Amino acid sequence: MKEITQKLNGEISRLTNKTFKFDERVREGWFSAVYFLKTREIAEKKVPDNYITMQFFQKEHAVLCGSDEAIALLHTFADHPEELEIHSLKDGDKISPFESVLTVSGPYQYFGYLEGIIDGILARRTSVATNVYNVVKAARTSGKQKPVIFMGDRDDHFTQQAGDGYAAFIGGSTAQATHAMNEWWGKKGMGTMPHAMIQMFEGDIVKATKAYYDLYPEDELMALVDYNNDVITDSLRVAREFGDKLKGVRVDTSRTLVDKYFHRNQHLMGTFDPRGVNPELIFALRRSLDDEGFSHVKIIVSGGFTEKRIKEFEEQKVPVDMYGIGGSLLKINIGFTGDNVLLNGKPQAKEGRRYRPNPRLEKVEYHGGN
Repeated sequence: MKEITQKLNGEISRLTNKTFKFDERVREGWFSAVYFLKTREIAEKKVPDNYITMQFFQKEHAVLCGSDEAIALLHTFADHPEELEIHSLKDGDKISPFESVLTVSGPYQYFGYLEGIIDGILARRTSVATNVYNVVKAARTSGKQKPVIFMGDRDDHFTQQAGDGYAAFIGGSTAQATHAMNEWWGKKGMGTMPHAMIQMFEGDIVKATKAYYDLYPEDELMALVDYNNDVITDSLRVAREFGDKLKGVRVDTSRTLVDKYFHRNQHLMGTFDPRGVNPELIFALRRSLDDEGFSHVKIIVSGGFTEKRIKEFEEQKVPVDMYGIGGSLLKINIGFTGDNVLLNGKPQAKEGRRYRPNPRLEKVEYHGGN
C-alpha cells in the first residue's frame, strides 16, 4: 500500500496494512450497507466491464485523517487490489470544502461495497484530528504551545482508542492517556493518579502522592488536588512535602462544586461563576504557589474543557500550563461522501455532483498488501 510518512519526534514512521487490525468479516460484507452488496452482485452479473471512478469529499475546512487506513482497507479487502488506481491526500493535510481527498478507479464489483466503511473511517478520524487541531491551536498563545493531553478513554468504546489516539496525534496531541491510544504512532500512554487512588488513602493527598512517588520515582511527579474540593490547601500541602520533586498539580473540580477557597473568601462571590475549574480559582492557586516559593510547579486543568473554554482561558491569560481534554474531542461533526463520478472515462454522476480533479492527490502504489 501507499507508504504514508509522518514526522514523529524527529523520526519517520510509515503506516502500512500491518498497522491495522481489521475484522475479517469486512470481506463478507458484514459491515456494508445491503444495497452496496446488491449493487456489487448486479455489477458483476450485468455490467462487469464497467470502469468507474469514485471520489470522496467533505464540506468543512478540516485536517484530514484516515486516508492511510482507508487505503489499507482497500488493499486488504478489495478484489484484485493491484488493478485499482488510487489517488489520495495524506493524513495531516489541511483540506477544504468539497475538495477530493481520495479517488478510487476500477470495476465497481472489486471495491464498491467498501464505500460506506471508507466514509466512516474518514469521518471519524478527520473529526477527531480536526477537533484536536482546533483545541491545540486555541492553547497556543504568544508563540508558546501549551500541551494538550488526550483523555478520551472514558468517552467512547475502548475498541476505538488506537485509531482515535492516532487521529489525536495527527491533530497535534502528543500526550495521551492509554497505551492503546499511542499504538499506531509508537509511544506509550502517560498519566499520574485518579481520584480512586486518593480515596484508598482516605483522602490524604500527601500519603497518596508519597505512595505514587515510592513506586514510580522516575516519573514526573504530578498530584491530583481536587479530591477534597480544596485545591489550594492540598496543593500547598503536597508542595511543602515534596518541594522541587513536585512538577505539577492537576485541578479537575466538578462543574457542580464551588471550591472551599471561595467559601473562605465570600467577598469574591457574586461577580463570576465560581463552579468547577474557573479562572479565578487558577489565578489564586498560582499566586499561592508562587508566594511560598513553588513557582516551578505547573498547573494542569481538566474537566469539561472545549475549544471555546480554552480560548476564554487564554484570552484572560489564566496561568494554565497544560490542558487535559476528553469527550469534546470525540464529537463526529465531519461527514464524508463517496460518489461515483466517472463511468468508463466519461462524466456520469448524480445531479449536483461532478468529478473534481485535485492536483494535490498522489498516486498510491500497491505493495502486495503489506
